[in-house]
Amino acid sequence: MARKPPASDPVQDAPTVTGPKHAAAGIPAVAHTLRAAQRQMGVRRTALTLLSVNQENGFDCPGCAWPDPEHRHTAEFCENGAKAVAEEATLRRVTPEFFAAHPVADLATRSGYWLGQQGRLTHPVYLPEGGEHYEPVTWERAFGIVAEEIGALSSPDEALFYTSGRTSNEAAFLYQLFARELGTNNLPDCSNLCHESSGSALTETLGVGKGSVLLEDLHRADLIIVAGQNPGTNHPRMLSALERAKANGARIVSVNPLPEAGMERFRNPQTPKGLTRGTALTDLFLQIRLGGDQALFRLLNRLVLETPGAVDEAFVREHTHGYEEFARTAREADWEETLAATGLTRADIEEALRLVLGSERIIVCWAMGLTQHKHSVPTIREIVNFLLLRGNIGRPGAGVCPVRGHSNVQGDRTMGIFERPAPAFLDALEKEFGFAPPREHGYDVVRAIRALRDGDAKVFFAMGGNFVSASPDTEVTEAAVRRARLTVHVSTKLNRSHAVTGARALILPTLGRTERDVQAGGEQFVTVEDSMGMVHASRGRLEPASPHLLSEPAIVCRLARRVLGGRSRVPWEEFERDYGAVRDRIARVVPGFEDFNARVARPGGFALPHAPRDERRFPTATGRANFTAAPVEYPRLPEGRLLLQTLRSHDQYNTTIYGLDDRYRGIRNGRRVVLVNPEDAGRLGVADGSYVDLVGEWPDGVERRAPGFRVVHYPTARGCAAAYYPETNVLVPLDATADTSNTPASKSVVVRLEQSATG
Repeated sequence: MARKPPASDPVQDAPTVTGPKHAAAGIPAVAHTLRAAQRQMGVRRTALTLLSVNQENGFDCPGCAWPDPEHRHTAEFCENGAKAVAEEATLRRVTPEFFAAHPVADLATRSGYWLGQQGRLTHPVYLPEGGEHYEPVTWERAFGIVAEEIGALSSPDEALFYTSGRTSNEAAFLYQLFARELGTNNLPDCSNLCHESSGSALTETLGVGKGSVLLEDLHRADLIIVAGQNPGTNHPRMLSALERAKANGARIVSVNPLPEAGMERFRNPQTPKGLTRGTALTDLFLQIRLGGDQALFRLLNRLVLETPGAVDEAFVREHTHGYEEFARTAREADWEETLAATGLTRADIEEALRLVLGSERIIVCWAMGLTQHKHSVPTIREIVNFLLLRGNIGRPGAGVCPVRGHSNVQGDRTMGIFERPAPAFLDALEKEFGFAPPREHGYDVVRAIRALRDGDAKVFFAMGGNFVSASPDTEVTEAAVRRARLTVHVSTKLNRSHAVTGARALILPTLGRTERDVQAGGEQFVTVEDSMGMVHASRGRLEPASPHLLSEPAIVCRLARRVLGGRSRVPWEEFERDYGAVRDRIARVVPGFEDFNARVARPGGFALPHAPRDERRFPTATGRANFTAAPVEYPRLPEGRLLLQTLRSHDQYNTTIYGLDDRYRGIRNGRRVVLVNPEDAGRLGVADGSYVDLVGEWPDGVERRAPGFRVVHYPTARGCAAAYYPETNVLVPLDATADTSNTPASKSVVVRLEQSATG
């Protein structure tokens, strides 16, 4: 039987701490999955719902973007995917009576965990200016409020249209179409916060800002390097692919400041072996210091250059540009500087080189541990250099593999959710729809926050997500959002952003992935693009949580009709009635989607073209794959300070908190913990179990403090610490961003530890 939501916030003052685990999944994961699902859905609904996840005639998991295998298991989901489904398919409800009982001031005191546990939103609600409670509102009135505020703007560029990675291809295409017909490119999205650095580096060097591998390439690889990523928690189904690669003879190198259980050993619950011993995954663990990855790959590149016969000279000659300048720079890589930057030993790096030289097909995978530093873009460019040297682009079993987080974050960008759209995309929109889209670049997330702070943006509209909790510099972000005239959130559940409002606020409840979507033209489906460029359909199976919900495409279409009125050239009513009509237009605007409706109807969908992978053709400025040369950068730590990375717990997906445990790291019943190497803790005089405030240091002199964190002595890399976000986002300065991509540098925050007044 499903349980009721918690009436009060749980106390997190004394988390229980044991040692970290050394294996992931197995029987404990199955047990945790079933308990979490049954708490939200009950037994029968759990069985019916989970058996539809990631199936060809089912719905795409609303969690991560890991691709589906050709031959799917009956249970084609992981523990965290099941939690994501359970949170959406929950039987708990947030009704108008809930809002009547809880003023916004009360909601603002609650934890993200408590808010999320209350259940699904059932009605559109409105917070009037000066009001204390959200109150029910009709959809017609809600759209009228948005139209009033947008109509009062002096320019469309005073409106911001944010997108979460859960949004379907159809909804994303319609959303950007509405924003651009309105007259703005202000389309910040969650990519700005995560893989923008990947897109920036890959577009410059390879000509395509996406990964170049398919799932079967992982199975064929000789060597897989997993850098700055924790698949066991963030992309658990990736462990199955790594297990298969190992069975086929691959070696795996893990490059990370923390040892992670999933990369040590995977106990696959789908196999007898997995339920007992499992499979050891990592052959070499390089426990690197935060921000040392560029230095590591630079030295490896020097060593490859110095090894006779190691460079694929034919590939370099025929397909690349800039090799000579790169080689001159790489040969200057210094052993001592690299050891200082990485914290590794010479023997570590020599063993990594041995594995590299013994491998014909190499894949490098990475995630936020590489993309959220000041020098993230040069780091990823250096990885591209590493792969180009030995011809590991455009070869089966080889390539770049940035592992995306949210389930359609890559698809949203493909559909045009981007503040800096390509001229060719705008040309195609203009040709198809007959209006002139704006050409001036819009705001990304960081610039959007500045615009709100400075009064240059007055309407904030979010298609999903939890903007306040996902963004850096929490106090600055919240103050900026509160300056807006109107904040609007299209959501399935409550989150912190609903309690941090403009002068007026709306919450518009929408269908989830798990739910049937019936429009005037009949039952509809949507599509998504996974992390490897595969596009497939998603069909909800459950009845909607409330008869008052609208789908995301319907919300956009009705909003556009209300705001744009008779001046719009877009057939919004047709698009709401039949999503197939939307896909027909996508097919004529977005390259690779030709004959979209027919191709997506095939089981498994279709792969988008990728010129470097498919043809060894590189659509860059030079027409070739570009080697790059940049100075080696890495964080320098002042005496008595630590370098903090923000990360997720195992009971968390992005900003959604499922529970208060981090099972693999041995943390239970609390999230305000900071993981510190015992030697660093001894040097700083902080005992295990003591309580400290984390105080950020940045050149602006502003004190950013996260109080009351329990110190956990943990085997982190020396000089490095780790703590969960969003609790530590307060420490990430708004202006601390990656060069080129402008992504917040959440993985290299200089902090000092001060004795806590609460400890």
